[in-house]
Amino acid sequence: MKKVNLYEAGGFDEKGFKRLLVQDSPYFKILNFNFKAGQELPVHSHDIEGEVSLVILEGEGEFLGKDGASFPAKPGDVVVSEISEPHGLRAKTDLRLLVTIAPPI
Repeated sequence: MKKVNLYEAGGFDEKGFKRLLVQDSPYFKILNFNFKAGQELPVHSHDIEGEVSLVILEGEGEFLGKDGASFPAKPGDVVVSEISEPHGLRAKTDLRLLVTIAPPI
């Protein structure tokens, strides 16, 4: 068993979003991304099979998708998609994001 407190382990950086690898195993990967207001994870995709989940823990922003699509992101929101589907995020306020990828890349 492993315990990680994301609020203690993961901070923020004015220069760019911070990434914390929480778990990496043959079954799944968990990452914590922390964004200052205005920072973003550009829309991207991965040329593999699998799924990704994006969970907003704190803050507000917008989920970004292909062809300029976007929709609001607030605490408690969860997005699940094929990892090959374009995805990204833009923070309007300081924002904490938890990402799970299965199988891991």
